[in-house]
Amino acid sequence: MANSNLELLSKFTIGGQELKNRIVLAPMTRARCNDTEAPFDVENTLPNDLMALHYEQRASGGLLITEATAISEEGSGWRNAPHITTKQHADAWKNVVDRVHAKEGIIYLQLWHMGRQAHSSHHPSTNRTVSASAIAAQGMQVKTVERENAEPEVPHALTVEEIKATVQDYVHAAMLAKEAGFDGIELHAANGYLIDQFLQSVSNVRTDEYGGSIENRMRFLVEIVEAIIESGAFPANRIGFRIAPNGVYGGMGSEDNFETFTHVAKKMNEYGLAFIHVMDGLGFGAHNKGKYVKCADIRKVFDAPIIANICLTKEIAEGMIRSGACDACAFGRLYISNPDLPERFANGWKVEPEAPYETWWYPTGEKGYTDWPVCTEDSEHKEE
Repeated sequence: MANSNLELLSKFTIGGQELKNRIVLAPMTRARCNDTEAPFDVENTLPNDLMALHYEQRASGGLLITEATAISEEGSGWRNAPHITTKQHADAWKNVVDRVHAKEGIIYLQLWHMGRQAHSSHHPSTNRTVSASAIAAQGMQVKTVERENAEPEVPHALTVEEIKATVQDYVHAAMLAKEAGFDGIELHAANGYLIDQFLQSVSNVRTDEYGGSIENRMRFLVEIVEAIIESGAFPANRIGFRIAPNGVYGGMGSEDNFETFTHVAKKMNEYGLAFIHVMDGLGFGAHNKGKYVKCADIRKVFDAPIIANICLTKEIAEGMIRSGACDACAFGRLYISNPDLPERFANGWKVEPEAPYETWWYPTGEKGYTDWPVCTEDSEHKEE
């Protein structure tokens, strides 16, 4: 049974570009760069043809957001995850972008700095991890460059000068993203990574201009956005950002998160950004330390598009869009196992279960990555 009346399938505009529907491929670390024996071989950080095929297969979505992509050596911490630090990276990403564009898709690059969630073995130049404050992540383990589990290290608290340099790392990465042909960028300010570490009081106990008040804690994010706009890499309406105000991943969760993240959204509203991507669902773990932040709360203070994410079904996504709580919905695990997810929604075809955990972010090549079948008119995949 066709579902052509779904709002989820209606066209929508982000950044002056018309999206063919409101279905977004969520950013997901998949670790499919070429796996070489030497951990610091650049091949471990370059997007390849397999990755290009993965995104090409899913280009029928309205917007594709890439997996998290490291902006610097010190921002990295996941072997076989891609980087965007050199022209060689930009050239490799261009192959991905060109194949998505050939399918009339729109694709944004997610810029990533892991901060204290990395392990110093990934950083031979500095032999340290960094964060807003010298507080180790709690309740988790990190991966060494040899993929061994390790306890989180106490990070170096970035100095003001180092913060300014890190802002420029984001600018440099944005410039390379533009060179690669990306339509825009998403700043990863969620899941306990570096920007989130500055935003939240649980990980930021600084007493200078980057700590204390909400205004100070969000200064790092503000400076990144303003610097990228000033650089000319992308205009404001091609810059989005992602938040996870309810999540516990990375040892996060602060009692004042409701106040913090509604204030962040209100401040970011001043720039006319592409979107805010809100992980408001609780399926990724919830900290239970205070009032949950919902897309409907963000809607009150943010006028630009809102993308909802975490454990959405077609029905929940449709309801959120129809209610006005959000404008588009991102799907992750369902989009892994259903590369033609928009077509399945549109035609009433069966949606396959989520991909198994072991295929998510291990270097298993095409297995669990590009080998998922698609439906056709002749397929017997109709929903019962």
